[in-house]
Amino acid sequence: MKTRFFLFTLLILFQFLSIAQKSVLVEGPANLVGMSDKKLILIDQLIQDYVNKGYIPGGVFLIARDNQIVYYKNFGFRSTDKKAPYQKDDIFRIASMTKAVTTVAIMQLYEQGKLGLDDPVQNYIPAFKNSKVLDQFNAKDSSYTTVPAKSFITIRQLLTHTSGIVYGAFSQGALRAIYAKKGLMEVGLSHPTMTTEEFINRLGEVPLAFQPGEKYNYGLNMDVLGRVVEVVSGSKLSDYFRKNIFEPLGMKNTYFYLPREKQTKLVPIYMQREDGTLEMAANTGGISSGMDYPLQADRNHYAGGGGLSSTALDYAIFIQAIINNGEYDGKRILSRKTIEVMTADQLIRLNQLGTGYSNRLGETFCLGFSLITDQGKGISVKSPGTYEWGGYFNTKFFIDPKEQLIFVGMTQIVGARHGELWDRMAAIMYSAIED
Repeated sequence: MKTRFFLFTLLILFQFLSIAQKSVLVEGPANLVGMSDKKLILIDQLIQDYVNKGYIPGGVFLIARDNQIVYYKNFGFRSTDKKAPYQKDDIFRIASMTKAVTTVAIMQLYEQGKLGLDDPVQNYIPAFKNSKVLDQFNAKDSSYTTVPAKSFITIRQLLTHTSGIVYGAFSQGALRAIYAKKGLMEVGLSHPTMTTEEFINRLGEVPLAFQPGEKYNYGLNMDVLGRVVEVVSGSKLSDYFRKNIFEPLGMKNTYFYLPREKQTKLVPIYMQREDGTLEMAANTGGISSGMDYPLQADRNHYAGGGGLSSTALDYAIFIQAIINNGEYDGKRILSRKTIEVMTADQLIRLNQLGTGYSNRLGETFCLGFSLITDQGKGISVKSPGTYEWGGYFNTKFFIDPKEQLIFVGMTQIVGARHGELWDRMAAIMYSAIED
């Protein structure tokens, strides 16, 4: 009997090691990867408390360590009538979490020698050949004057949001008015009439907010890079993602525009009122207008900065490939050395000047992600070297190479007022690490 049990244990261990060697996400007990199941249960209580208080409608949350999923749960309801619970395979608009995918695409082309990080973007998109910087603005008629850009915009500046390109919808005053005048306010997710090429060419006509490389300012940079991917590869961005990222990794539920058979899995959006309560969102203009864009027919507009929708598991597979040094299930999407470049601090000088990503030591930006450096140890429980980002509709991910830990959180709220949820959840999951 003891011999049988011993052989059975060896068999299970062998299967587990075989799976682990393939670098594939599998679900299993937290204690197998040095984490406490009891501690992780505290996350259940935290999320349910936020649902009960009406802070979030619910969602899907996933944690993995060493290629093992230790937490993968759904909470709450998709609609206010509370008849349809969230499901693990629900599809969420991931908005700016698209930027990480576009970054990987650019880095693939970089490691193939098809572009350089300090190449002028005008080499690929002539519309940016004569970029100008905003000088004077007349609020009465929205007219403005410009001065020539002192240098060209580079691929690296687009990856680090230091190009001078901004989001019109998130800007105020002159820039907001200019973007509105150019018809560029409702972009970043999709567009009802302009193709990717048409939109990017029009964006090239808009004056920059500042001289390229002068400072960090979040903007439509990744949308420009999505068009660069198209020009360099000769493929639509959607096709490039599918052939070079989604299909190799086995991501079967990530799209710009959802196929008909998967449209019912797209979750609705909630809005948070000023009093903190939730209501189902409606198309109310601005960046949140046209929120049914994933359900529309393919418009040939692929927003590299925010157009994708995905599931928690699909996105976890994507970031697991990154933490695995670019490989997942025997398929490689990036090399280890390329990832080292991608995740290195790019804003050392600007941070020193006070014009970088953050004024707090240790909070900075790499290529496509925010980054915690050694100086940031103690800002949160996340290890130095952690890189991360989130999405407009209150989605979140992070990658901690030191702890071999990844996290994906999917909710769907416009104007979420309780972002502290992510930090509190992180505090619990790191406290569950016992090795």
